[in-house]
Amino acid sequence: MLIPERVETPRLILTRLQLADAEEIFYTYASKPESTRFVSWPVHQSLKDTRAFLLYARHAWEQGTDFSFAVRLKGANRLTGACGFLNDAGKIQVGYVFGPLHWGKGYATEATRALVQLLLKQPVYKIGSFIDAENHASARVLEKCGFVVEAIVKDWWQFPNQDNRSKDCVLFTYPLHQLL
Repeated sequence: MLIPERVETPRLILTRLQLADAEEIFYTYASKPESTRFVSWPVHQSLKDTRAFLLYARHAWEQGTDFSFAVRLKGANRLTGACGFLNDAGKIQVGYVFGPLHWGKGYATEATRALVQLLLKQPVYKIGSFIDAENHASARVLEKCGFVVEAIVKDWWQFPNQDNRSKDCVLFTYPLHQLL
C-alpha cells in the first residue's frame, strides 16, 4: 500500500505519528480513562508507554500493517486525537481516539471519512470496524461515514480498560459493493 504521510481535510491535518508527538498524545488522550474506555489497548500510565507505542507504530507503518495518524486542527496545529487502520492483506480495520476536549465537534467523522477516501484508492477487499455495543458515539460516527452494521456479537472482545470483561460488540463494514 502506498499511504501518504499527510492527509488534509477542511478542518484537520492527519500526519503519520512521530516520536515527537509523545507528550501531546499522552496528555491529550492516551492517559485519559474517559478517552481510552472503549479502545483495544491499555491506558498509558507514563510517557514511556506512549513512546513504546510510537516505536511500534513506526515499525508497523514500515511493514504495511498499521497506518496511524495524529489528527491536528488546521491553523492551530493542536493535537485532537489519532486515527488509522490495520491492514491484514487488504482486510482493513479502521479506528480512532480523541481527547475529551474534542468530542462532539465532528472531528472523528471528518478524519474517518478521509481514511475511507484514502482506502478506496488502495487494493482493499474489506473495510470494517468494531465497537463496544455501549459506545453509541462511535456508532454514530461510523454510520455518518457510510458504514453499516454487519453483526452484533455477544461477549466478543475484552476491553483492557473495562477490567478485561468480555463485552458485546457491533461489527461494522463499509459497503464496497456499492462502488461497483
